[in-house]
Amino acid sequence: MNPEDLMYTKEHEWLQIEGDTATIGITAHAQEELGDVVYVELPSVGDHVETGEAFGTVESVKAVSELFAPVSGEVLRVNETLEDTPELVNGDPYGKGWMIAVRMTSKPDESDLLSADEYAEHVSEDGE
Repeated sequence: MNPEDLMYTKEHEWLQIEGDTATIGITAHAQEELGDVVYVELPSVGDHVETGEAFGTVESVKAVSELFAPVSGEVLRVNETLEDTPELVNGDPYGKGWMIAVRMTSKPDESDLLSADEYAEHVSEDGE
């Protein structure tokens, strides 16, 4: 995936929308801040996620961080590879490090999402 073509949240998740499905992961900035990812906890296929609510966690050598859903819907796919190789989040956050795919129950509120340029500005403004 090309990071320039994705949408972002202020909580450092990215999403790619194709039809009624959103694929979700964390940004390169987020994984850099976390450090080496050692464990990823994700929902199960069939679970329901709600916009703004936690859907899992990422544990690194530095901290444990919650993952927040940028959209509401049913979990269609989970990247089970992350169970055995969570370091993919560090090595390829926009590709092999994707986390879940959700069938959206409604379109996301575009005002809550950022373009790649807006996200880069958000990160630099926060001094994170």
